[in-house]
Amino acid sequence: MLPVAVDAMGGDRAPAEILAGARAAVAAGLPVILVGPPDLDGAGDLPIVPASEVIAMDEDPAGGVRRKKDSSLVRAAESVRDGRSCAMVSAGNTGATMASALLRMGRISGVSRPAIAAPIPIPGAEVPNILLDAGANAEVQPEWLVQFAQMGSVYHRVRFGTPVPKVGLMSIGEEPGKGDSLRKAAYELLASAPGIHFVGNVEGRDMMTKTADVVVTDGFTGNVILKTLEGGMKAVLRALLDAFGAEPEYQPHAEALLPALLPLHAQLSPDTYGGAMLLGVDGVCIITHGSSNATAMHNAIRLAHDMAERDIVGQIRAAVRAA
Repeated sequence: MLPVAVDAMGGDRAPAEILAGARAAVAAGLPVILVGPPDLDGAGDLPIVPASEVIAMDEDPAGGVRRKKDSSLVRAAESVRDGRSCAMVSAGNTGATMASALLRMGRISGVSRPAIAAPIPIPGAEVPNILLDAGANAEVQPEWLVQFAQMGSVYHRVRFGTPVPKVGLMSIGEEPGKGDSLRKAAYELLASAPGIHFVGNVEGRDMMTKTADVVVTDGFTGNVILKTLEGGMKAVLRALLDAFGAEPEYQPHAEALLPALLPLHAQLSPDTYGGAMLLGVDGVCIITHGSSNATAMHNAIRLAHDMAERDIVGQIRAAVRAA
């Protein structure tokens, strides 16, 4: 298997945490190639694809990709395109990561728009749900949502082993007639689309239940859902920790509960899942959150390697062709 190209300069904690995650992945037997300055401190004996520029987290994505052709993001995407690596991973500027992958790798033939597929953990469930689009396309057409459902179904099946994933359409009510014109038109198309197990509309409260394995929506709504869930889970965790320490007599009870709560914390942490995959581009591209630590980066590299090894791109290509 070819190595995974890791953007060593992307993310709020780059390069230290990125390098630590890359070294952990190598120690676990996953081949890695870094993309960044050739004299990168801390790289050790890891191979490096040289890149002299960095696209900042707050930089205009399209402009950054156009101007900085020797950036670590662009060079990582080119390494996948040129067959020097099997996948790319970045915790950097999300828009620039998407632009680099799209412009250098290109789209899978027949795909209208790529979409970000983000895992949404479900307490007590073995596998998460998949939400897409989680931010690539603020505005969409009904036909694109059908294609998101096709790609998301393939992704859930390949990544989590779900034989026939259930697909739901995010709306403001369960009934077929609920929602705006986009949702109503998409509902009709999804209900008759081949190869999709469509279960109808789902609501925001269903996002962390097993009502549907794959939930499709526009990127604006999807990103709001994703960030709201992240903020909500962090707020609950902070409130729980504050309650544990509120009174001295609570301490023994807190210590007794912690062993039961730690697995839940791990299940809900975004670090556990390694990031989101950009579906629809002609190569494996994993986008992990900007504050990724070594654990998140290690898991992102593992995810990238697994998706390349299982030929997720080829399977999406076949599904789109058959639709």
